[in-house]
Amino acid sequence: MVFNRIPIGRGFINSLIVTTAVTISVVTFGSITGYTLSRLKWRGRDSLFAVSLLTMMVPFQVTLIPTYILIVKFGLTDNLAGLIIPTMITGFAILLFRQSFLTIPQDLIDAARLDGCSELGILYRVIFPLSKPAIVTVAILTFVANWNEVLWPLIIIREQDLMTMPQMVALFAVGGGADSSIGAQLASALLLALPVVIAYLIFQKHFIKSLASSGLKS
Repeated sequence: MVFNRIPIGRGFINSLIVTTAVTISVVTFGSITGYTLSRLKWRGRDSLFAVSLLTMMVPFQVTLIPTYILIVKFGLTDNLAGLIIPTMITGFAILLFRQSFLTIPQDLIDAARLDGCSELGILYRVIFPLSKPAIVTVAILTFVANWNEVLWPLIIIREQDLMTMPQMVALFAVGGGADSSIGAQLASALLLALPVVIAYLIFQKHFIKSLASSGLKS
């Protein structure tokens, strides 16, 4: 019933595109920002870090309407870019990367600078190999949060071919597509949860290691 009533395969592909793009951008931009806030000295650094922490205290519902107005003005409704762009960096990623990078010995960074390595080179050649638990943690949490997002896609996407998998499952379960069949609703929920469960099982060692070490350092 699930496969016959809704294009669940197309929804899976759309969700995979959106979630992968958001996860890569959050890891990339979050790590760059975390590096500048932890290892580079410049005026206003601490103030910017405080502002990034402040964004974590603001519920998404507060910024929903202003963000929607911006997306409409940019013409990104019914477009996967409208789901990707607003979430390309998060305060949590900045916080976790900053705290993780602070645990890396400064001598390694100084040695890389003496060898002529650029700041981006230091980040990708020195910092990243030593920060795999933090990278995996940010990637998993970002992946899960965006994979399960329903509210924002419901507001931005109306064409069925562009709907994400959670959006399709939500409409299928509560919109009458399942004909009040509990079995069909549970089957669609299982299909939605499988990618997240598989991703966690693969990377759980790094995830737990990060929560036990780098995520708690100050």
